[in-house]
Amino acid sequence: MSLKIFHNPRCSKSRQTLQLIEENGITPEVVEYLKNPPTAGEINEITILLGISPRELLRTKEAEYIAQGLDNMALSDDEIIEIMVNYPKLIERPIVMNGGQAIIGRPPEKVLELI
Repeated sequence: MSLKIFHNPRCSKSRQTLQLIEENGITPEVVEYLKNPPTAGEINEITILLGISPRELLRTKEAEYIAQGLDNMALSDDEIIEIMVNYPKLIERPIVMNGGQAIIGRPPEKVLELI
């Protein structure tokens, strides 16, 4: 099983999701996405697997959301993705990928759908 988690160790939901994965005997590939941000291509792939638009992957309560003008509904998907590459804190977390599927671990128990 090649499970990958885009993880923020400072986020309680992300820590709980990782713990749940490990409690099920799986050692995932852990990507600390604030240190190693995903590429535009990876973010695009994630949104496709999740079946959502890039805008739906944004954390709208972060200060960077307004600072980067993301409340502008005229921004294209590519522009939104580029901002997420440069400001990964704006990416919803945790994201778990496995076998061509992805989920956002909110609540953490959603990860059980993939394992």
